Amino acid sequence: MLSTNVMWLIFGALIFILLFLDLFVFHKKIEEPQIADTLKMSIYYILIALIFGLFIIYEKGPAAGMLYYTGYLVEKSLSMDNIFVISLVFTSLKIPTKYQHRVLFWGILGAIVMRAAMIMVGAKLVSDFHWILYVFSFFLLYTGVKMLLTGDEETSLSDTRIFKLVKRTFKMTRKLYDEHFIVRQNKKILITPLLFALIIIELMDIIFAVDSIPAIFLITQDVFIVYTSNIFAILGLRALYFLLAASINRFTYLKPALAVILIFIGSKIFLPHIGIEIEAWQSLLVTFGILAGSIALSLLRPAAAGK
Repeated sequence: MLSTNVMWLIFGALIFILLFLDLFVFHKKIEEPQIADTLKMSIYYILIALIFGLFIIYEKGPAAGMLYYTGYLVEKSLSMDNIFVISLVFTSLKIPTKYQHRVLFWGILGAIVMRAAMIMVGAKLVSDFHWILYVFSFFLLYTGVKMLLTGDEETSLSDTRIFKLVKRTFKMTRKLYDEHFIVRQNKKILITPLLFALIIIELMDIIFAVDSIPAIFLITQDVFIVYTSNIFAILGLRALYFLLAASINRFTYLKPALAVILIFIGSKIFLPHIGIEIEAWQSLLVTFGILAGSIALSLLRPAAAGK
């Protein structure tokens, strides 16, 4: 069996290779993504994530593998909210589709670094103050119940505090300069709409991580599983965005399903106190069942409405 350090090196090398191929092989030309290509890339990233899970099973055992798959599924599910926000950002700033990949590539690279920092802080807190898991649980229960009660609320991006903060902090030109993030005008450095979009997406990812990271720590406290499941879910987000951005609103029951998943994960820590023990494979089965059921109901809804 490999040591944890060697497993980290293998993971790091794999991520480097994937990012290199993405930037310099698959998307070296600036062009509008095609549906067929984004579908292939989505399948490609999902398969790599699933194969990495088999590697974890081989090295750490079936239980660890089930925890990895559960974490990956939860993070993938929660990333659906990211897709909606990313679509809103690009639409509001009128970013052409052919430039969106560049913004998302650097956004995901930034997310990899920020998630690492947040997970390290979370791991330290859990190690030093085990009771903080109960705080995470109450937070997820509150978030899940709030999502169920409030439902979807339409919000204009320009009305959000983040948008106003970034707009107030940076001087931006409304004009696009191909794929450039920064331009010089009249001896002044200005950010382009591409960098403006990137900053907002990065800040929103931090906000989403506040939900997702407590969720994954309640699934497992193994930092390797926590981080790898997070990153593999994020890596496929860009391809998933181009595949689903136009139809994300069709998944009507996805948000309530995510709320139920958060409530389920948040309540798990209390179940042993009443004599209920949930195995890793059972958590995976429940999470997958809730998510798959919501997607199936959402896809069937239009057909049912037409009858």
